[in-house]
Amino acid sequence: MATGRTHRPATRSRGIPEATVARLPLYLRALTALSERSVPTVSSEELATAAGVNSAKLRKDFSYLGSYGTRGVGYDVEYLVYQISRELGLTQDWPVVIVGIGNLGAALANYGGFASRGFRVAALIDADPTMAGKPVAGIPVQHTDELEKIITDNGVSIGVIATPAGAAQQVCDRLVAAGITSILNFAPTVLSVPDGVDVRKVDLSIELQILAFHEQRKAGEEVGTPEEAAGAVPPPPVAPHRAPTGAPGASGAPGAPGADSGRQGPDGDVPAVMPA
Repeated sequence: MATGRTHRPATRSRGIPEATVARLPLYLRALTALSERSVPTVSSEELATAAGVNSAKLRKDFSYLGSYGTRGVGYDVEYLVYQISRELGLTQDWPVVIVGIGNLGAALANYGGFASRGFRVAALIDADPTMAGKPVAGIPVQHTDELEKIITDNGVSIGVIATPAGAAQQVCDRLVAAGITSILNFAPTVLSVPDGVDVRKVDLSIELQILAFHEQRKAGEEVGTPEEAAGAVPPPPVAPHRAPTGAPGASGAPGAPGADSGRQGPDGDVPAVMPA
């Protein structure tokens, strides 16, 4: 089987929009589940529901692949699995290196979904010398000193960064210098890469913050704004009552009772009713 450096999928040259490319894995996951249940065909509505998109968008996406289905029958499941897999480049072997074998890196190494989608974990790399040689998911961890040699020897073009944020850019620079052209970044930082290098960022904390925003909005719809619910917003001030202009006792009305603000009662206050 060819390695990831031999050729690349033709999604860009065929003019498939990035938004469509991002949805292809969703369709593939739904189709794979149907295939495992030996479902021969599927309608656009059924597949769209399984993938979490609307059917019109699905049909538009599939038109970029040259697949239009059959009226009254739907789409051939096995053919679509092959077609999308080919478009995503999953009909070949993609060696992957994971750099940073902490809790997250170890979890990624143990994830079985990589191999089933055509991604072979070729090496695990960590800067901690005490980790060298220790097996994780059956693969011995290697030191970062060997990073460039590992990439060259295994023909790797995809790197996964699972290091702390402070080390991510340096690791990224070394990966790119060694020939890596695609990076999946789990570090909570923005990477700077040259043209021709693709980076996909996965930040779980950002996703949780977005969910927190929506939870706050849902709670606010029930009890008002979060500040109001917590009693942090004071009530609006009540404006003092003023008599209408020209009314008896109104301030400023010539000759009217109460017009002379200089006349005070015995306690120094303006009495409610001025003496004649």
